[in-house]
Amino acid sequence: MSYDRMLIRFRHSIRAKRYVLTLHAEDEMEQDGLNIFDLEHVVLTGTVIERQRDIRTDQWKYHIGGATIVGDDAEVVVRLGPTGKVLFITVYRV
Repeated sequence: MSYDRMLIRFRHSIRAKRYVLTLHAEDEMEQDGLNIFDLEHVVLTGTVIERQRDIRTDQWKYHIGGATIVGDDAEVVVRLGPTGKVLFITVYRV
C-alpha cells in the first residue's frame, strides 16, 4: 500500500516548520545523539515503512525510515496532531 499522500503532507509540514516533538521523542533524540535537523531529514528523504493504529489513541501513526544529515539510518514515528501539525512520537537509530 502506498502512503505517498501522507508522506507529502508530512514533508510539507516539515518544510513549513509545522511540527512538535513529544517529550519522549526529545529524550530519544538526545539519547541517540540526534538533533532536529536529523529528524527533519529522515522525513524529507525517507519512506513510509509501516502504518499502525495506535492502541491508546486509535489514531494512525507512521514509521518513516531514512537517513540522518550524516547518512546514518534512523526511523521516526509520526502522526498528524489535532492542529494538523506533525507530531514526532519517537525517533531511533537503526
